[in-house]
Amino acid sequence: MNKLKLRLQLEQFFLEDIGDRDLTSELIFGEGNTGKVVFIAKENGIFCGEEIIRSGYAVLDSRVDIDLRVGDGERIENGQILAEAHGPVAILLKGERVILNLLQRMSGIATKTNEAIRVLNSSHTKICDTRKTTPGLRMLEKYAVRCGGGFNHRYGLYDAVMIKDNHISFAGSIGRAVEAVRSRIGHMVKIEVETETKEQVIEAVEAGSDVIMFDNRKPEEIKEWISLVPERTLTEASGGITLENLASFSNTGVDFISIGFLTHSVKALDISVKVTVE
Repeated sequence: MNKLKLRLQLEQFFLEDIGDRDLTSELIFGEGNTGKVVFIAKENGIFCGEEIIRSGYAVLDSRVDIDLRVGDGERIENGQILAEAHGPVAILLKGERVILNLLQRMSGIATKTNEAIRVLNSSHTKICDTRKTTPGLRMLEKYAVRCGGGFNHRYGLYDAVMIKDNHISFAGSIGRAVEAVRSRIGHMVKIEVETETKEQVIEAVEAGSDVIMFDNRKPEEIKEWISLVPERTLTEASGGITLENLASFSNTGVDFISIGFLTHSVKALDISVKVTVE
């Protein structure tokens, strides 16, 4: 995770919540009031967000001391103390909500990713995310997927070529779309093609695609079509895959399964904050 980018994002998040000042905390507590906030897990899961706590309070006030009790990617249990922050009470309260919101969401994503990996139960196929992330939170959400044991798909439209159905329709064919990209792109950028039929798989292979996606295909279709793909070409399944039917894709032979629900509709992990005045 890029710490410079994280700091800039945290500054924006705090500006949205704090604005000019925290009226309540600043009017009640003076500079001499110090205390402690304790982050406590309220359910089992996978923790993600140690740098959120550390950098979050550092943005607000360097006097806040952080005592982390758990690391990213570690399994946590209900009632477990995750971290403590010591410092000026007004600062602790000012940063609490933004930090807690991020911790809960990122830990929820890490937990769901880990669950998906366990449900799939495959030694070959890797679980990865999609671009279905919350605007402004993509870096954090994709980091959370990695903490849960998953892998990242492309970060955006800029770091890989993915030729989808609309691109194919406008270009006229898969072959034309791939040829247009090959003539303009550098050798370090991979080209993925989304396919929906057996004929499209064959065309994508003949066009020299680096990655072939089976889009919204049933496991039995993938098992049949994957034999048409040379071993040097990576394969991916996506679309219509849920936690309930994920296990049925475990023996399809695909290299990756990309799942939108890891980030777009995940439930936040329940984490609370307990305050102690010193």
